Amino acid sequence: MKFTAAEVAAQIGGVLVGDGNVELSGFAPAGSAKAGDLTFAENETFYNLAEQSLASAILVDKEFAAGKKSLIRVVNARIAFAKVLALFFPESRPAPGIHPTAVVAPTAAIDPTAHIGPHCTIGDRVHIGARCSLLGLNAVGADSQLGEDSLLFPNTTLYPRTQVGKRVRIHSGSVIGADGFGYVIDAGVHRKIPQIGWVSLADDVEIGANVTIDRGALGPTSIGRGTKIDNLVQVAHNVSVGDHCLIVAQVGVAGSTKLGNYVTLAGQVGVAGHLKIGNGVTVTAQSGVMHDIPDGQKWLGSPAQPDRVAKRQLLALHHMPEKMKRLADLERQLHELRAEMEAALGKAPV
Repeated sequence: MKFTAAEVAAQIGGVLVGDGNVELSGFAPAGSAKAGDLTFAENETFYNLAEQSLASAILVDKEFAAGKKSLIRVVNARIAFAKVLALFFPESRPAPGIHPTAVVAPTAAIDPTAHIGPHCTIGDRVHIGARCSLLGLNAVGADSQLGEDSLLFPNTTLYPRTQVGKRVRIHSGSVIGADGFGYVIDAGVHRKIPQIGWVSLADDVEIGANVTIDRGALGPTSIGRGTKIDNLVQVAHNVSVGDHCLIVAQVGVAGSTKLGNYVTLAGQVGVAGHLKIGNGVTVTAQSGVMHDIPDGQKWLGSPAQPDRVAKRQLLALHHMPEKMKRLADLERQLHELRAEMEAALGKAPV
């Protein structure tokens, strides 16, 4: 797909400097760019490389002096980068229709613009909205709903009653709506507590590969609008995740914990159950959260604490070997001084 530099600038809200008729057909870093490519530069070093490259135009967010190539100036190069990639490399969607190997319950309602791929299984009373795509080997349990433009990559499973909003993407291997991990001791054995809730995914959620989100024991496990969940994450039963959160790989959130809006849980964070994590909270990688966290705070460590407290403790631990050596030296000096004083008083050392 080809665009002129002027067309690209208009599409991403940029300002063109130079020849707007230059044809652009791709996007590449300066080191591998060829004629017809758009490249980008975030600092002077990269700008000089881009100027010397074969690229036909440069995307910039700073006031670099115009050189021999057309420039597209934007406010934020990373945001523009995301827009440009979507422009040059649009995601393909399969043609509408139901593959002959799919098994669809008679009571299911599938929009005629949806795509149901090979070996999919669609349960009773499932509703699949306009332009949805199930790419293959997907299982959608009874009474589930998929909003328009949602996409299930191969080998994803939705248990019964799963509610999926609009423009949701669920990557391969993810299981949405499995039983929550609930048991009670009865006569010395673990008796299963039936999990009769469901999972609700709001609009514009993206779920990575091999993610598990358990349905609620009673009521929903809910993921808020615009939240993005990375690969290999476990969300337990009756967890509530707010809007526009980022949950990074290998995070585990225990049952009935509530996350506010714009929460970031970095890689391998563990969150205990029945906690409340406030709006705008950030928890750094490999932290273990055992307490509620107020709005806007940054916590780290295991057990996690406010960052200033945790950093002071880490700094103290860093200096511990030096402090221990100094303490040993002081003890030795004290012992020698005591021996000298006792000798001066005519007493045998202790």
